Amino acid sequence: MAIPGNLLSPTTESVDPNTSGWTAMLNATLSKGTGGRNGDGCLVVKSKAAGETRARTVSAYPVTAGVVYETFADASGATVPERIGIRWLSATGTEVSVTWSLVTMAASAAWHRISVAGTAPVGATQAQVVLSAMTPAAAGVNSYFENVYLGQPIRTTGNLFGFGTESTEIDASGWTPEVNATISRQVPVMSWPVNWYWAGGHTLAVTAAAAGNAAAVTVDRPGVTPGVEYLAYAYLQPPTLSSTVWIELRFYDSNGNQVAATRAYLDQPGTGFYRQFVSAVAPTTAATCGVAAGMDGAAAGQVLRLETVVVRDAPQIVTGSVISYASGSFEQDTGGWTTVSGPATLARSTPWGAAGYAGNYSLAVTSSTAATSTIRSPLAPVTEGVNWRARIITRHGAGTWATVTVRTHWFDGEGASLGASAGLAYAVPPGSWYLLVADAEAPAGAVQAAVEVVGVASAAASVLYVDAVALWQVLPLVAVAAVPADGYIRLTLRELPVDYLVSVYRVTPDGVRTLVRGSSGLIDQQQVTSDVMVVEDHEAPLGVPVWYRIEFFSSPGVIASTRSSESVLLTLDDIQTAWIKDPGNPQRNVKVLVQRAPDWQRPIEQAAHVIRGRRNKVVLSGRRQGREGDLAIWTRSDAEREALHLLLDSGNVLLWQAAPGMGVADMYVAVAQVTEARIGKLAQEQWRAWTLPLTEQDMPRTTGINGAAGRTWQDVVAEFATCADLLSVYATSEDLLLDRRTG
Repeated sequence: MAIPGNLLSPTTESVDPNTSGWTAMLNATLSKGTGGRNGDGCLVVKSKAAGETRARTVSAYPVTAGVVYETFADASGATVPERIGIRWLSATGTEVSVTWSLVTMAASAAWHRISVAGTAPVGATQAQVVLSAMTPAAAGVNSYFENVYLGQPIRTTGNLFGFGTESTEIDASGWTPEVNATISRQVPVMSWPVNWYWAGGHTLAVTAAAAGNAAAVTVDRPGVTPGVEYLAYAYLQPPTLSSTVWIELRFYDSNGNQVAATRAYLDQPGTGFYRQFVSAVAPTTAATCGVAAGMDGAAAGQVLRLETVVVRDAPQIVTGSVISYASGSFEQDTGGWTTVSGPATLARSTPWGAAGYAGNYSLAVTSSTAATSTIRSPLAPVTEGVNWRARIITRHGAGTWATVTVRTHWFDGEGASLGASAGLAYAVPPGSWYLLVADAEAPAGAVQAAVEVVGVASAAASVLYVDAVALWQVLPLVAVAAVPADGYIRLTLRELPVDYLVSVYRVTPDGVRTLVRGSSGLIDQQQVTSDVMVVEDHEAPLGVPVWYRIEFFSSPGVIASTRSSESVLLTLDDIQTAWIKDPGNPQRNVKVLVQRAPDWQRPIEQAAHVIRGRRNKVVLSGRRQGREGDLAIWTRSDAEREALHLLLDSGNVLLWQAAPGMGVADMYVAVAQVTEARIGKLAQEQWRAWTLPLTEQDMPRTTGINGAAGRTWQDVVAEFATCADLLSVYATSEDLLLDRRTG
């Protein structure tokens, strides 16, 4: 699969099917090898003699001076380490400079990541990728490269930190030593999945200057909102298996004084890179935040490495859950849970990755004797008189558990108990993780609630793991609403089975089922990636009641369950108007005033043959084609006229929808040469008369709906200091929405 946003061609990126995208630059011969990960091919760079070898891309790719670009590749070489660079060129092809990565700390035959990022210097208009193997001792030494990228930095969506602090691919300026430490950048031999583009070669190295505690902290301090829960994480590589290493989320007031800090220790199973999470709610005086990392009791010279440092709004384990991420995920500790009764003891599971469903850890509940124990979460806000669903995901760890009950305990505003719901009891046999839920209505006066788990252990030393705890108001699994002002129906699906496949159909009164369009085309057995899906159906017919059928598949073609919606009607207020829509870009849809509907023609290919001696010709016909005709419309303002131009400029297949009763069904059309005419002699007249030559088309099946794909204003703020900085990067507000950058 091609790397998103890559300036390099797929052939240059993957070295498949050939090496045509690469040329030798220094002391090297090139050939195509096998055993790559991004396709089978890889680039073999063989030294001609002792000394450094280099290869570069044949093509130079356009860049803009002052803009940051990133390059990375996967490398393999058992003899010498490697580095990668961006070679900046002027408009005449003259080398301006080269931005080099650090050299990998060791040679390795295993595929490992090399990368670097830098700002295009003044005078640079083009760039090439340079791959370098450092000083082979003789001729005939092979180094291997593939999965090469050049383009805009790939950063974590939603990260409050900019790319430089997240990745250290540019430098280490986002960090500073805090206690008994020096910081630097290093490139250890580290293999990442071939399609994991957020981790590179450079890591932040925190080195203990002397024996004792050592720490470093970010100087980058993005703004936060008091009362909001934030999540920080990083990949940590401890120096030894027994090292005590940690990550800390800190909050600062407007004067830069630290007002809170929450620390999470890594319980590593080895000395590789492990992602450690920590979360906390910003206190009332918080204005900014930062991340620190360090080692307790380090020996002099020991090194802690960090990769991919992120701080962001904490995700909800289930959309709408009032249980905090810290109390539901157990990634940093026991999340504030307590044992209400019984002998159960609580601890975070150990080590990292041994027992976790939604992350790397879970809550380990241990009963020393055969007895009943009740454990309780911290209190969370609820609303009286509505239904709430408590959920845990649990797994038998050891011993025997007769039953596990999930219930909700209600409290008033003073913390006084209003009683617990009956809950539901489940059997939890050894083996799999099990999802346990229980619904209950909050009684009058309920302001707070806690999730309770009642475990009945029937043997000593019984262990139960609990993870992914949530409590949320139960809303309809399927909800539909018409949005006539914008000409679409909004379909909301909740509590979806993540990693299943889903198909969504629109059903009309005649029983015809039509697939609904999503971001990747028609939603036909697409993977479920979130427990909530919101679909805007801009192709729903006007004036016709429709309902939606949703099918879930456990594997391709194997249907597991179905859902259906209520009927909904999308109307058009003025029957003299019509919608012209771009199925892939609904932000461009335009409602126009109809002057005259088309007089249709249906062309057909025919050949007439005169047969001697016969009165009638013999006519051979092809299949009669779709309708063609001219649609006459008006635009009534400059804004409507500009919007119609934007809609027509792409040349995409469009959808024309007229009011019911006009004798015209919804139709996908291609629009030929357009006529835009004035309707009066006054220059100030804004009305225009348009003639749109239409040719009927089939519904586009592969076109997906363009959208922000999770991008928010926070991503813009993290990269740009002022609104003025956006003007040279994005030509239009639509380009800003879709992150389509100039240059």
